[in-house]
Amino acid sequence: MRNFPLSRGTVAGLIKGYVAVSAAVYTETFNGMLQNSPANLLLLLALGIPTACIVVMYFVRPCTPSLDEDNATEHSHFVFTQISSVVLGVYLMVATILGDTLKLSATITYLLFGIMIVLLLSPLAIPIKMTLYPSKPKGEKASTIVPSYSTDSLSGADQENSEPLLRGSSRTLLNGTNDSDEATDVDLLLAEGEGAVNLKKRRGPRRGDDFTFGEALVKADFWLLFIVYFCGVGTGVTALNNLAQIGIAAGANDTTILLCLFGFCNFVGRILGGSVSEYFVRSRMLPRPFWMMCTQVIMVVTFLLFATGLHSLIYVSTTLLGICYGVQFAVMIPTVSELFGLKDFGLMYNFMLLVNPLGAFFFSALLAGYIYDKEAAKQHPGVLEASNCFGPDCFRVTFYVCAMVCCCGILVSVFFIARIKPVYQMLYASGSFRHPRHHQLLH
Repeated sequence: MRNFPLSRGTVAGLIKGYVAVSAAVYTETFNGMLQNSPANLLLLLALGIPTACIVVMYFVRPCTPSLDEDNATEHSHFVFTQISSVVLGVYLMVATILGDTLKLSATITYLLFGIMIVLLLSPLAIPIKMTLYPSKPKGEKASTIVPSYSTDSLSGADQENSEPLLRGSSRTLLNGTNDSDEATDVDLLLAEGEGAVNLKKRRGPRRGDDFTFGEALVKADFWLLFIVYFCGVGTGVTALNNLAQIGIAAGANDTTILLCLFGFCNFVGRILGGSVSEYFVRSRMLPRPFWMMCTQVIMVVTFLLFATGLHSLIYVSTTLLGICYGVQFAVMIPTVSELFGLKDFGLMYNFMLLVNPLGAFFFSALLAGYIYDKEAAKQHPGVLEASNCFGPDCFRVTFYVCAMVCCCGILVSVFFIARIKPVYQMLYASGSFRHPRHHQLLH
């Protein structure tokens, strides 16, 4: 978020997208390199993953962000990373389905694993290319087209006329956040002196500034976002946790394909959620939670399709739910950073992630588990051991409740979007910290 302030949605979508396909990556690693050995898998998780994190830790550090929205090089790098991630996601889905349906030889398994590693490491081509072929800064390019004047013509010029027209513009571009805020405060004070506005003293930061975790907890917007996110992710994780049982109840023979389909669509939703929200927030100043609301509308329809229990609709419903579930993650992350800043972003983000266990506890363990066991007991009377449940009644009530919760999330989203729309207009309109005011550069 700090390194790419102008591409927060894109960055969030990419990072969470790779998290979404991580399970498939571990599956291919288990089948290929580890030869289906549980002991080797535990050894990899205990030693291999921490070692890899320590090795790459040095390369993950703050850097000077680019404040140029028309930076074609950075945009092309993001596009390349997105394309490579999509290719990786498609490849993992195909490889998982092939491994589940066909008996693959050891050679083919190793080949599939090797291709996955190449696709997984393909984004490294960007830093390698930047190292071998560094791009020249704009200042160097601009200096080549500035005409050279003689020393005599410059020496006779008046001292006052030699001052630059765009005084301090470089400092404004580099420190746009602070300068824009200071200039805005000066403008407000001048307007107050002329009687145009009436300023009231405010306690704590304003929305869009850097909040501490304690300051964010007492803000209504923080809890509105939490509720909206809970309604979308809390219900989605319920379907995810019970997807195998849902498939069996609907008559699906192979739930592995169902889980693989959800994982891939979840990945697509995270990539699309980040990119689409980034485009519209910068071009139309559209608040990002608008996309959470839209996907929850689709989730209502999806849960109603699940409630029918028809085998012909199970794959369509899983596809829609996976995409909508992924969008929730990709939109929440940049929204938190925009409304409450990056000062305690880590704490706020992890607090939002409490939605996952809370949703799993209330909707999956208490609701879905109870109803499923009750219906299974009806179908298998006298059987003490847990049995599978078949038919639409196994999850029908659960899906109806999830649909109602999403409806509540939609209503809260409408109110939440109306509240934060002025904030996004302030952040992304002309004069925000991302667009230094033109008159600031001239005064």
